[in-house]
Amino acid sequence: MIHIPYSTTLCFNRFSAILFLLLLIHQENHYRLSPMHIAENIARIRSQIPPHVKIIAVSKTMPAAIVKEAYEAGQRAFGENKVQELSEKQLIMPKDTEWHLIGHLQTNKVKLAAPFVHLIHSVDSMKLLSAINHEASKINRTIDVLLQIHIATEETKFGLSFTAAKQLLKSDECKGFQHIRVKGLMGMATYTSNSKQVKSEFLQLTRYFEEIKTSLFSNDDYFKELSMGMSGDYRLAIEAGSTMVRIGSLIFGERNYNL
Repeated sequence: MIHIPYSTTLCFNRFSAILFLLLLIHQENHYRLSPMHIAENIARIRSQIPPHVKIIAVSKTMPAAIVKEAYEAGQRAFGENKVQELSEKQLIMPKDTEWHLIGHLQTNKVKLAAPFVHLIHSVDSMKLLSAINHEASKINRTIDVLLQIHIATEETKFGLSFTAAKQLLKSDECKGFQHIRVKGLMGMATYTSNSKQVKSEFLQLTRYFEEIKTSLFSNDDYFKELSMGMSGDYRLAIEAGSTMVRIGSLIFGERNYNL
């Protein structure tokens, strides 16, 4: 057996600890825009959009300290893709923070978000809608949701077809849900540099929204939200009728998913 002197082991442990601390500092600094820059980014975007359009600051993968800087700049609505990350951040952030779940949601994760989620943008099945209603009933909440409609050419993106969405909303099962409220639609355009295609897809979703509003929610003022548009295409989405834009990198900077 090779004997390693205690002093060498101690030195190695200290070196490992230093490397770990440096990694944490690097990860924090990677995202670190100054509070002023984050505030300026939010102010610039707000100045470019109509007052009725709501900014959902996409804070996925961002440390809570960075999210807090956006909050201190006046931003209140934040979007997360993963329930676990959302749950951890909501424990740290102020209580008046609006948490929007914008990523694909599994039915077994609904109970984690049910107590505090403000709006679920990504409902794409009756099974998920039923799970949300069930978990909300346990805590006597009504949870607001959007139906995600598939408008892109990529088959990898989630969402209901327009026909399936109408069938879901007309079903007796959906009408029987007492603890959910469908407030509108959400959609993601094709990831492409073809702006005409992107705008065409957004306009299609707007037509879907208007038809559903007219035929099923004509007397319901709450059915009014159209969540579409991200950092690269939010202007096109607003031109097409979006009421909510989901913006991340233009506020927080580019993400490095390898960290």
